[in-house]
Amino acid sequence: MVEVAVLFVIQKIGIAVAGETLKLAKPLLGKNSELQMALPVNMKLIKDELEIINAFLKEIGMKGCHGEVEETWIGQVRRLAYDMEDIVDQFMYVVGENKQKESWGCVKKILKKHQYLFSLDEIATKADIINKELMELSKRIGRWTEPISGLSYIPATNYDSEQQLYQPVHGHSIKDDELVGINKNREILMKSLHLEDCSLRIIAVWGMGGLGKSTLVNNVYKNEALISNFDCHAWVSVSQSCKIIDIWRNMLEVIYGNRAFDAGSMDSAGLRVELMKILNKKRFLIILDDVWTAEVLFKIREVLVDNGLGSRIIITTRIEEVASIAEDGCKIKVEPLNDHDAWLLFCKKAFPKTKNHVCPTELYQCGKDIVEKCDGLPLALVAIGSLLSLKKKSVKDWRVFYNQLIWELHNNGSLNHVAKILNLSYKHLPNYLKNCFLYFALFPEDHPILRKKLIRLWIAEGFIEEKGTCSLEDIAEAYLGELVQRSMLQVVKWNSFDRIQCLRMHDLVRELAIFQSKKESFSITYDDNHVVGQVGLDSRRVSVLQCNKGILSSICPSRHRTFILFDTSMALSSWYSFIFSESKYLTVLELSGLPIEAIPTSVGELFNLRYLCLDDTNVKELPKSITKLHNLQTLSLERTQALSFPRGFLKLKKLRHLLIWKLLDATYRSFHNWEPMEPFEGLWNLKELQSLNEVRATKVFVAKLGYLSQLRSVSVTYVRSSHCAQLCYSLSKMHQLTRLHIRASNEDELLLLEDLTLQNPLEKLELVGRLSEGTLKSPFFSTHGNQLLQIELSWCQLIENPVAQLSGFSNLTELRLTRAYTGQQLNFHGTWFQKLKNVVLWDLPQVNQICIHEGALVSLESLHINGLKELRDVPIGIEFLNSIKEAYFTRMHSDFVRNLQMGKVNHIPKVYWSTQGVSTGETEAANLPGPSSTTPQWRLLGPSGWVVI
Repeated sequence: MVEVAVLFVIQKIGIAVAGETLKLAKPLLGKNSELQMALPVNMKLIKDELEIINAFLKEIGMKGCHGEVEETWIGQVRRLAYDMEDIVDQFMYVVGENKQKESWGCVKKILKKHQYLFSLDEIATKADIINKELMELSKRIGRWTEPISGLSYIPATNYDSEQQLYQPVHGHSIKDDELVGINKNREILMKSLHLEDCSLRIIAVWGMGGLGKSTLVNNVYKNEALISNFDCHAWVSVSQSCKIIDIWRNMLEVIYGNRAFDAGSMDSAGLRVELMKILNKKRFLIILDDVWTAEVLFKIREVLVDNGLGSRIIITTRIEEVASIAEDGCKIKVEPLNDHDAWLLFCKKAFPKTKNHVCPTELYQCGKDIVEKCDGLPLALVAIGSLLSLKKKSVKDWRVFYNQLIWELHNNGSLNHVAKILNLSYKHLPNYLKNCFLYFALFPEDHPILRKKLIRLWIAEGFIEEKGTCSLEDIAEAYLGELVQRSMLQVVKWNSFDRIQCLRMHDLVRELAIFQSKKESFSITYDDNHVVGQVGLDSRRVSVLQCNKGILSSICPSRHRTFILFDTSMALSSWYSFIFSESKYLTVLELSGLPIEAIPTSVGELFNLRYLCLDDTNVKELPKSITKLHNLQTLSLERTQALSFPRGFLKLKKLRHLLIWKLLDATYRSFHNWEPMEPFEGLWNLKELQSLNEVRATKVFVAKLGYLSQLRSVSVTYVRSSHCAQLCYSLSKMHQLTRLHIRASNEDELLLLEDLTLQNPLEKLELVGRLSEGTLKSPFFSTHGNQLLQIELSWCQLIENPVAQLSGFSNLTELRLTRAYTGQQLNFHGTWFQKLKNVVLWDLPQVNQICIHEGALVSLESLHINGLKELRDVPIGIEFLNSIKEAYFTRMHSDFVRNLQMGKVNHIPKVYWSTQGVSTGETEAANLPGPSSTTPQWRLLGPSGWVVI
């Protein structure tokens, strides 16, 4: 991991000593001390030395040299890298401030002398000291360890040790009668092996480390009846550190068995020829266990000839990309065990001698806590259960073990293979993903992490490197997808067009990420229920999960880059202003949900701040000093009281996301649910803006909006008919727009959008207000309507059925209609909306019948009907919706609810309903955005009957 810290500062120094930066710095350096003039040279020398150190770190990593001396030295390297990062940031700040000062040169005579937070003398002196320390550090490692050339390179040992980790049984034997939760996957695997197709088939079993992929395959592989159907078979552990020649040699030796054959003396070409020769005439079964890259699989496959005899290859992998080589019907994704199976497996290992493996009553709760921490991971359940079977069956001993579970995973010889197997996924991540992965350690357990927010945090931290002409947001989303494909993260929810919406990290993987983050001084998670004493002195990032006491005595904020607060119940004390005044290097400040009303003026001294989030606070206004945050990229003030900006805000040229609005109606049923920001003079000069939500329309703003050509998402509200022509023209200039929200000034204002044209198709479109009858047939819809993925029409007062008008938009995956239609019937005819997954119908006051014809809505997964007071009967044809997973019928007439209970929706796994008598605040809270302190009172209709939840 230290390699990543070193690489990070190398990249920063590279920017600092680049020609453009030095050109700006030259006026500052050219007329000062000799040490200042030498600053660029010293920075270049430091960069060169760090590059050599980075190469050295890679070398000792490959050679397995990680003794105490090396670990201590690596820690010293890390601290120096962090020190140098601080100096680079100081230097870039001074250069940036000087540029700002010169841009205001016309008024500088009437301004006070510009004061910098840091002096060039201070920066130059520190850089000179670090340069000398690096030289000494490089000499020190040579005095206390053998020269690198004397270290023996033993890849075979590494390979063998990794192979041992991949065995399907890890020192804790799993008998066939102890296996749980694999029957379904075993049936799929057996069926794939017995396909009548005689061509060569690849079968992929994939999922995160420790889920039992190898155990599942091994259980099938041991089946004598199955093996007898093949002329030859071999199990080969691949691993990341494998060599193709070793894999082919092992494969050949296993196939030949006990027959005399000297594969050890053969070269790669000879092995390849011999394997192809023997396999060409046989029906073979080859298991390739733990394949990490598609390239390796393609190379191995060169010898696995398709001889038309029905041969099979089974691969196990953690990587979705590798699994995708198999055909769809031959891919098996292994998931964590459900709660029942996890408890069953744990008890079988923890109480092997007890009849029916019943857990003693006094140990039940502690056992449940341990199983919950394992989060359905069979590897951990088996290892921990086996270890506990040897311990005293006392509550005290088990509770002590639970409280130090993560320590045990790293230090107990009976358990550390669990940590090693899980850490292999981290170890083999490319460097550009390691920081991104460790960032998840900052979030609470089971906390749903939103994609958009995470991407903005990564970009603010500097984790995302520019590639070609792609935006940083697109690159970051690709990184996120790669972590998911590597089974490092779990997707909690996809949006309707299969884009990640929110994620979580497996509990054990998260705990190991926290352990690694603390070890590497990457971050610390503060919870005063579990952490005692001073923490985070060297850590760059802090997240506060729970804090009932003051945190001033426990953290040292002067070096922190990130401060994220999750405990919104924290009492505001001196720490609040202390963070603003002492954490000069802060890059990320997340204080959502705190009961704060004002931001200290000292926020202007956070020169490095790139991300400031104050959502759901009581902040009423921003201090003037916020205009000093020239590096700010994201400012989020959603659901606050602040709607205007101080004079000079236009100086924040690096803003990418400006999100600000005040919540007016938590039920989201009013025409104006929120109040937008007031556009300020010069807003249209923030050329890097990508998200602008929500902003009030004015004559000047809609005329200037076209200058924001990088916008991807924009929400314009309080739009008048007189604004529409200019608004359409401004929107036509945008090249990147994917999400557009337009809201009229009131219910009666007509939105004249017939002339709307865009250069690129939209993904999401939301129109709120009266539409002229020809809008949905306008050039925009006829040109780009077929490429829309989500559309929401609200308060449109359409006379003509909008469903019929939208039926030609074949790629729609989500449709929302709220007070959009004044008619009585909604018909979904056959072949309409083949890709639609979500339908939301709200407050359509006259609709008394909904008819779904067979063949329509064949992909529908979720249906939400809310407040249709005239609707008495369940939608006709709802039984045709075979793919539906859940349905919501809320604030409905009592007659509708009675008809709902007649069994017409028994095929839907989950049905939630409420009548008009239920509190609307309670009803809306579960499904709509926005804060709510109430618990929805739903009734769930399912296979087991009616249950109040």
